[in-house]
Amino acid sequence: MSLFGAMTTAISGLNAQSRSLGHISDNLANSQTVGFKRVDTNFVDLVTQSNATLHAPGSVMARPDYTNTIQGTIEQSENALALAIGGQGFFSVAMARSAQDGSVAFDERQFYTRAGDFRMDSEGYLVNGSNYYLQGWPVDTSGVVDRTTVGPIRVSQSVFNPIATSSIDIAANLPALDPPAVPADAKSFSTQVQVYDQLGTLHPLTLTFSQTPAGTPRSWQMSISPSPAGGAVDIPIVFGTDGTIQSLNGTAGTPNSPVTFNFDMDFGLGNQPISLNMGAFGQARGITQHAGTDFSLRNLEQNGVPPGAYSGLAIRENGDIAVNYDNGQSRVIARVPIVSFSDPDKLQRLDGQAFMRTIESGEARISDASTNGVGKLVVGATEASNVDIGSEFTKLIVAQRAYTANTRVVTTADEMLQDTINMKR
Repeated sequence: MSLFGAMTTAISGLNAQSRSLGHISDNLANSQTVGFKRVDTNFVDLVTQSNATLHAPGSVMARPDYTNTIQGTIEQSENALALAIGGQGFFSVAMARSAQDGSVAFDERQFYTRAGDFRMDSEGYLVNGSNYYLQGWPVDTSGVVDRTTVGPIRVSQSVFNPIATSSIDIAANLPALDPPAVPADAKSFSTQVQVYDQLGTLHPLTLTFSQTPAGTPRSWQMSISPSPAGGAVDIPIVFGTDGTIQSLNGTAGTPNSPVTFNFDMDFGLGNQPISLNMGAFGQARGITQHAGTDFSLRNLEQNGVPPGAYSGLAIRENGDIAVNYDNGQSRVIARVPIVSFSDPDKLQRLDGQAFMRTIESGEARISDASTNGVGKLVVGATEASNVDIGSEFTKLIVAQRAYTANTRVVTTADEMLQDTINMKR
């Protein structure tokens, strides 16, 4: 009977609007939750019988309509470790669980999130506000990214080991002067460079360039103080008419080949090999001899560093996580990838704005930021909830009115059934 059908349909409408109200309530409650994705309502009509001459009342069902692909507003944060994704994709995160020995262990399942309010905890892990641990590709000491595995990123605050100086680069101009008749009148110029030994101790080295008397106008000698291991050295340097080095230590060089003098220093820790790089043969770079009256130093640098203490952490736009030290050095320890899916709206939702892969969502594809269709990383920012409060209030009013209308159908059908019963009286 259609009256019973109408009542059943109205009751299904009450249930559907109740679910819609639940979605709206959840959205409003999480309007300020970082990385939250609202749930809309998709009303689906269920038909029992419908043809050209008859349409029987059916029912309605409210299904959740997920909005995982809809971007929330990216907001700047005072937290330098906060991350947001501008575009599609998710962060790969891990869930911690306590190990028997009290250490941190991680769930073997893979989780994903858009909530990038990461901070560094007491163990050195990067953790967001929902206690999910940021995962990344490891980077070795030579800077090579291992893209075969992802794991929780842990920052070590250990000391940066010292690096012994192994190379010195110098660029300078020796003035083009006529050679004197006697050694006492020869011009001499000196410069000093600081080098580090294996323990990070600083040692000054003095490089002295002395004009060769009574010889070719383009001949100089270089000495090093303190003396290298094996004794003092005087290295002849001969310049060509174009002011570039033609020979070093009595050996003519091949044009464009490096001008390098290799020597060992002993600072009490054994021989320490050092290469002194002075440019290239026949090239106007490094050490030259052009017009002038004085020694002109253009560049002098070495590659050694002292020990360094941890001074901070920085995340770069390509996802590199670099540890900074107070000796001016930095070391990349990991890179944050972005994970994409064929259908992100089919991901399984979990507590804490997290998701898990499902068959319907497709496989997880891990990429560098800004590649393969994934979004870019925004450092020092978070993605706000994609809930629009004004829109939710509008849906709230509509749901309330629709719920009330369905109650009217129930009461009207009840009255009509009562009238039907009263017909026998």
